Amino acid sequence: MRLILTWIINAVALMALPYLMHSVTVTNVGTALIAALVLGLVNTLIRPVLVILTLPVTVVSLGLFILVINAALFWAVAQLVDGFHVTGFWAAFLAAILYSVISWALSTLLLRKD
Repeated sequence: MRLILTWIINAVALMALPYLMHSVTVTNVGTALIAALVLGLVNTLIRPVLVILTLPVTVVSLGLFILVINAALFWAVAQLVDGFHVTGFWAAFLAAILYSVISWALSTLLLRKD
């Protein structure tokens, strides 16, 4: 049940992005649910491999390169999912940061540990 609630929270965070940034569009709730699912799968399966492959650059940049990886994956998901569009890399960079903050805030408020 917690996994489904997290998925819905991430979809809500995606739906909030177009209201904060005009460079991100999400056509409907179904698209947000699909994009949240694909984004979760990409972050679970591909992101760890990219982090390990780019470890030297990440160490030299004091961890800031992780933000570039997040932006690239966010942009890639926007290219894969119809109805979810990001205008460019720097828009994806800012959108990935906002998405993380919104998702974290909603998860903190709604997923309290008993």
